[in-house]
Amino acid sequence: MNEVRIKVIDRREFLVTSGAAIAALTALTSGALARETKDPTKLLQEITGGAAPTEGKVKLEMPEIAENGATVPVKVSVDSPMTDKDYCESVTLIATKNPSVYVCAFKFTPDSGKAWVSTRIRMAQTQEVWAVAKMSDGKFYIGKTTVKVTIGGCGG
Repeated sequence: MNEVRIKVIDRREFLVTSGAAIAALTALTSGALARETKDPTKLLQEITGGAAPTEGKVKLEMPEIAENGATVPVKVSVDSPMTDKDYCESVTLIATKNPSVYVCAFKFTPDSGKAWVSTRIRMAQTQEVWAVAKMSDGKFYIGKTTVKVTIGGCGG
């Protein structure tokens, strides 16, 4: 006689699996419209819900001149204590003159320890780059810098 075994998952496994599925769906659907926009101001309003971000707390480090727009280094850090009650939830990068101004977003939790990230982005031309930080208290902060993209060391 064949036995039929049913795997019973415990509450923890169910919550972890459900949480991962919800996070994946949220990541796939959130910002779907925002990623298509060519208007940086519209994207900024979508991210902040219309609130005006304050300059400060966000340090955006990029070269003043990038000889190759295909791989421009970016470092972003947010001045935040990263405690359970006061932390940076996310940072979104916006390249104001790219064909699609949404570049990427990074999520943080208090367990991250620091709100810091380093990556490389693609830039179509000389432009301003914005890093928008969402804090756990609902406030938004912004850091901006201009990067001149050249081709082989020539102005562009």
